[in-house]
Amino acid sequence: MGYLESAVVVYMREILYPGGFAFPLAPIPEKLAVTELFREAATLIMLAGIGFLAGKNLIERFAWFLYSFALWDIFYYVFLKFLLNWPDSFLTWDILFLIPVTWTGPVIAPVLVSLLMILHAAIILKKSRDRESYRFSLQAKTLMFTGAGIVFISFITDYSRFILEHYSLKELWSVPSRKALYDLSLQYIPSQFPWIIFGAGIVMLLVSALVSARK
Repeated sequence: MGYLESAVVVYMREILYPGGFAFPLAPIPEKLAVTELFREAATLIMLAGIGFLAGKNLIERFAWFLYSFALWDIFYYVFLKFLLNWPDSFLTWDILFLIPVTWTGPVIAPVLVSLLMILHAAIILKKSRDRESYRFSLQAKTLMFTGAGIVFISFITDYSRFILEHYSLKELWSVPSRKALYDLSLQYIPSQFPWIIFGAGIVMLLVSALVSARK
């Protein structure tokens, strides 16, 4: 699936960025944009399907979903490097996701998250096999989902800041047309990744894994 994802990106970049991917973004036909959104949603459904088929109960299915998602994300960049010799470095900015809003960040950020997802999955699966009635502790669960929420905020911060420099939250609900917001998004150039926010989320995810390992 990582190769499939990277192959789609190779095709899209050949069409939209023949000189190489760079910000600001090139205009993308509406049909292509909608197709990409549904492709991302379909990918999540497939990854969830892997988790559902591989796990014997809810917590194992969640663990296999995390594991599948992480491998998919890591090998996506491995194959992009092989096919396009991109990214130039771990600090190269990328569009990470489009649902529910645009996520951006240096490549190293999603890779770190993926490594932690693999760690969480490994701990959950080991504990589940050792104890048939294993359940995620409330403390570990709270730390994990809070950390994940903070990481999510870090990924949407830079793009959201750019949009909010031009529209207030109230105005976003009454933007004259989708085209106005779309045209504005084409001017976006990443400026500053919120490493402190991201780091706080990563620490919480790591602590969550340690708590799970000890329970």
